[in-house]
Amino acid sequence: MMKQRAYAKINLGLDVIRRRPDGYHEVKMIMQTVDICDDLTFERREEPGIGLQVEGADLPADENNLVYRAAALLMEKRQLREGVLITLKKRIPIAAGMAGGSADAAAAMRGLNALFEMGYSVEELKELGVTLGADIPYCIQGGTMLSEGIGEILTPLPEPPACHLVIAKPDIDVSTAFVYGHLQADKLSFHPDIDGMAAALAAGNLKGITDRMGNVLETVTVKEYPVIDRLKQIMCGLGAENALMSGSGPTVFGICKERKTAEKIAAAIEKEELARAVFVTGFCKGVAYGS
Repeated sequence: MMKQRAYAKINLGLDVIRRRPDGYHEVKMIMQTVDICDDLTFERREEPGIGLQVEGADLPADENNLVYRAAALLMEKRQLREGVLITLKKRIPIAAGMAGGSADAAAAMRGLNALFEMGYSVEELKELGVTLGADIPYCIQGGTMLSEGIGEILTPLPEPPACHLVIAKPDIDVSTAFVYGHLQADKLSFHPDIDGMAAALAAGNLKGITDRMGNVLETVTVKEYPVIDRLKQIMCGLGAENALMSGSGPTVFGICKERKTAEKIAAAIEKEELARAVFVTGFCKGVAYGS
């Protein structure tokens, strides 16, 4: 049996440069792994095929699940005659802007690569992963990364200074396709200072990081779901250094210097019943795959 953890991510900064002729959006963002994870286990089976069991969420267990598709991709590439049983235990909120599906697919690729001794390098897994989803190459490795292109051009960055996070997922689901489809990339009046944030990370300057937090996708999602702005106001009003929507939303995170501040914010959000799931957690280095 093989086990893998699939860590969620947040975007400390997310900019969209332009919409490309092929319909994809060119992005520039800083991705960060957080200590919230799904668990996957893998068992070899003599009979061919993929068995998928999902616990903790109402998700498909067939080719409509990215885990299944990621496993199928690797098994077809290596023409495996054996089968595999994959059990996915969900904790990361679904449709939350935290790359839960991509993280699970990345963990499936890492797990099968190890279980069947396929011999893929990290870079080879990333090249295969991007054919399934733009966030998968990042999720293969995790940590702190500058992400460019459609998300597949990755540059490691120094990890942020130690701090605490409060993360809240409102009781709504947001379609990434809807958000990007309604984004007017050529009319954006604000672009977060991603290069400045990268420099602040290199300097270990938490204030330099939090002062530069920004996400251009808020121009779409916040208009549709005002609860996102309400969560940001609560977090900042109760002592967070800054707060931001992650990805295409609707999850909002706040960065705090003290854990007790994050806990106070979490309690306030739960009291007002503004979120389906609330976490007090921190950054993590990801899976450190290949180290």
